[in-house]
Amino acid sequence: MSDFIKIFDTTLRDGEQSPGASMNIEEKIKIAKQLEKLGVDIIEAGFAASSPGDFEAIQRIAQVVKSSTICSLCRAVEKDILSAYNALKNANSKRIHIFIATSPIHMEYKLKLKPDEVIKRAVSAVEYGKSLVDDIQFSCEDACRSDIGFLKEISKAVINAGATTLNLPDTVGYILPNEMGKIIAELREFIGTQATLSVHCHNDLGLAVINSIYGIENGARQVECTINGLGERAGNTALEEVVMILKTRKELFKNLQTKIKTQEIYASSKLVADITGIRPQPNKAIVGQNAFAHESGIHQDGILKNRQTYEIINPEDIGIIQTNTLVLGKHSGRAGFKDKILSMGFNNVNEKELNGAFERFKIICDSKKEVFDEDIRAILNEETTHIPQVFSLELTQISANSSGKYCAALSIKKDGVEYSDCALGNGSVDSILKSIDRISGINGKLKDYRVEAVSGGKDALAKVVVKVEFEEGKPAIIGHGIDIDTMNATAKAYISALNSYLSMKDLMIDKINTIKI
Repeated sequence: MSDFIKIFDTTLRDGEQSPGASMNIEEKIKIAKQLEKLGVDIIEAGFAASSPGDFEAIQRIAQVVKSSTICSLCRAVEKDILSAYNALKNANSKRIHIFIATSPIHMEYKLKLKPDEVIKRAVSAVEYGKSLVDDIQFSCEDACRSDIGFLKEISKAVINAGATTLNLPDTVGYILPNEMGKIIAELREFIGTQATLSVHCHNDLGLAVINSIYGIENGARQVECTINGLGERAGNTALEEVVMILKTRKELFKNLQTKIKTQEIYASSKLVADITGIRPQPNKAIVGQNAFAHESGIHQDGILKNRQTYEIINPEDIGIIQTNTLVLGKHSGRAGFKDKILSMGFNNVNEKELNGAFERFKIICDSKKEVFDEDIRAILNEETTHIPQVFSLELTQISANSSGKYCAALSIKKDGVEYSDCALGNGSVDSILKSIDRISGINGKLKDYRVEAVSGGKDALAKVVVKVEFEEGKPAIIGHGIDIDTMNATAKAYISALNSYLSMKDLMIDKINTIKI
């Protein structure tokens, strides 16, 4: 009989805490749907009490995701727990995740509470949460720097109060694998089968995945992780790595397995990277662009003779299709295009999204000799992210004068009306952004700018990712744009960030309508 390891994905909560990885509500919903498709057991959709935006995101995810448990994090405080419950009300399966710090340094300097006071607060919080929902997870923050005796004491108390999952986080990524194994084994023996043991490991010393594996080997039956290892500081346990370790070395893990549909791993990685603008490093295990690349002549020779000489994972097992060229062109019809995107795993595209993607595909076919799967994936990822389009780009024209100044003339549409203006800048990018600021009446400060080719070839689509600060001291907003022309992609990315900003904030109507005519 198989013993399942629950996969608890916290990309939408801890992953979003990666610097610059903030997502709007529509993007969170899109990722949540993909996580459900991936087969994630529990989706931690956010921290309901932290902001109205997080509350709404959890609430809407709870309405649309049916097969995964939806979870909200909260402190051991009644108002946090009630907020989590209210956000989760419509979920098919709901979990409240309560945490409090248990290490001496956290209790003394952060909480300013004595150990017995921490236990009292934890028990009270779990009892209150249990009165609202059946599924309660309790986390001992900084568990791996906590006294093992105190961990046992608080664990017993919260389990008696109703906690069904006990999570032991390595909050600061401090512990070594053998130490993690010892803690989990001791707690497993102490609590028996009264609750599911869980691990949540940070990667400050590069040990998050191996610490999670040691946790599993010693009795943990839930792993908290994120897509691409996103997370605070150096990140979290990478979901794709833990899952593929268990699958690839199954002979060592006997009956342990997950419910993850591994063929959705690559699509999930690409989606999260596209939305957050944070790409895995090229040599990242499982999903890095070099993970299945072979440059050495000896390696290439071996791969040609038998792929298993140098590949321990079949690329198709994680959703990488080796035949990447799309056999469609500008004369291809809508039916052929639909069949292609279905074969790529885009099964939930509605008619409006399909029509929009097909229209963009036909435009690209007029300018590009070969259209690749990655081009189609990029188009669909943008087309299926439903951010209200307050502004849309109509025309970009760049020129330079003899003094080295660039001039960008842009036309932007709002509410069906086209507005135009131009601006001088120190370069083409600077002039484009200034033109958009002039037309929209909203000034942004560019914090990051990146360009990459979506696929191969001189005529590759350019994907531009920008991070823009529209209000000083507030998180930067991410915007995306794809186009054959890099400057058009730049303008689209900046406008995308602007639209996201407007969708996240209730601006005064007269400010939104400050348009130069």
